[in-house]
Amino acid sequence: MHRVISALLLLLPLSMLAAPLPGQSDAASRLAAAMLGDTPMVADLRVLTDQIGGRATGTAANRRAVDWAAQRFRDAGVEVRTEPFEMPGLWLERSARVTVRGDGVSFAPRVAALPFSAGTPRSGLIAPLVAAGAGGEEDFKALAAKARGAFVLVETPELFDLDGLFREYTESGGIERRAIAAGAAGVVYMSSRPNNGLARHNAALGLGNRHPMMMMERDAAARALRLLRQGKSLLMTAALDVQSGPAYQSHNVIGEIRGNTRPDEIVVIGAHLDSWDLGTGALDNGANAMMVLDLARQIRRLGLRPARTIRFALWNGEEQNLNGSYGYTGSHAAELDRHVMASSYDIGTGKITGFFTGGRGELIPILDRALAPLRGLGPFTHLNIPIVGTDNYDFMMQGVANLVANQESANYGPNYHARSDEFDKVDLTQLRLNAAIAAAVTWGFATLELELPRQSAQQVDSLIKATDLADQMRSFGVWDAWVAGKRGRRP
Repeated sequence: MHRVISALLLLLPLSMLAAPLPGQSDAASRLAAAMLGDTPMVADLRVLTDQIGGRATGTAANRRAVDWAAQRFRDAGVEVRTEPFEMPGLWLERSARVTVRGDGVSFAPRVAALPFSAGTPRSGLIAPLVAAGAGGEEDFKALAAKARGAFVLVETPELFDLDGLFREYTESGGIERRAIAAGAAGVVYMSSRPNNGLARHNAALGLGNRHPMMMMERDAAARALRLLRQGKSLLMTAALDVQSGPAYQSHNVIGEIRGNTRPDEIVVIGAHLDSWDLGTGALDNGANAMMVLDLARQIRRLGLRPARTIRFALWNGEEQNLNGSYGYTGSHAAELDRHVMASSYDIGTGKITGFFTGGRGELIPILDRALAPLRGLGPFTHLNIPIVGTDNYDFMMQGVANLVANQESANYGPNYHARSDEFDKVDLTQLRLNAAIAAAVTWGFATLELELPRQSAQQVDSLIKATDLADQMRSFGVWDAWVAGKRGRRP
């Protein structure tokens, strides 16, 4: 019965596929219909998440995922290669433990080290635990000297949606800078995830961070805050065992279907293969990575020939500062002028409602034309603003037209980087609907008549000055590299 219901759900949108516009091939509709069918995408996702598991870059599981994904492209008859790039440093958590003690009080909350947290001595680092409110400027002024040499415990609102997630990222950089300036021994965040879930968000200073930073399960953090506000003095012992090391080599997986009439022009569709390792990275970003793989498979199965070359990128190192796509723009620098568009899918399996077009309004009519065969799955509303935080970033900074799928929040925020990010959180029906949309967009940019010249360094600089891009770059730890001339197309 379950199979019958699933089949009906997937057949329903076929009636919503519009007829091709005059002069437009029916290939986009055929491809979208194929993505809605009984393809290996879900089976691939099960293997990636349940068998390979969490795939932090630098782990054996990540290397296994790279080899496995490359083989899945080969099995589909798609040309594939693994391309090396440099990770600037290694960071992995081996274990994280804390104990909180006071007069008549002793408990051991669960914690997770934040990526790029410093480790502690094996016996642990002992320091007072003090309440830092929401970690704002007034909160640290009120703490004054009490923050020096202490673990500061930051209270957070519960996370429900994408707005809350973006707020968390935006605020954490300021919180950590204020804590370091106040002389704190380390930072402890109350977990924003429901049901005492633990998660990771990168320490704002990245590999330059020298302080222990962690997330504590929500109920235990609330308990500690109540005790502190009742006047109890608490000491916390934190034992964070982290593996760190110098730069090393990792790999992206790049599938390719060569263009038929304009093979030197390149369209990229990408999603990141790596994940953090508390859960198995189903929403972030295994589901979308398997969608990209399946799109290549279906184009090959149907015998479709795009005008332009399509590259199907499974990026690595994304969670650790977008390193895989950055490495690609470096190793392919000589051909970036011929990159027509690079798209990224990275917000779980919420419904695609449109695309961020990176401040390039000329993309909107092309999108509308590409999506015309799927207008029954809309409406689609596009946002002509630049965004940072996924693998479009370095293409945007190199002047290449770029798209990021805008998706409904669904359950992405609460499960983001969390222990709960598992296969059962994936909306499999919506994933297939999103796959049809991604197929139409990719095929449209690979076949329609269009001109999307690469922006100049001056145009990239103007985009930064005319938007909030600089603030976003600071929040995601990529601003300093831009200022130093190490990342992006500089005037």
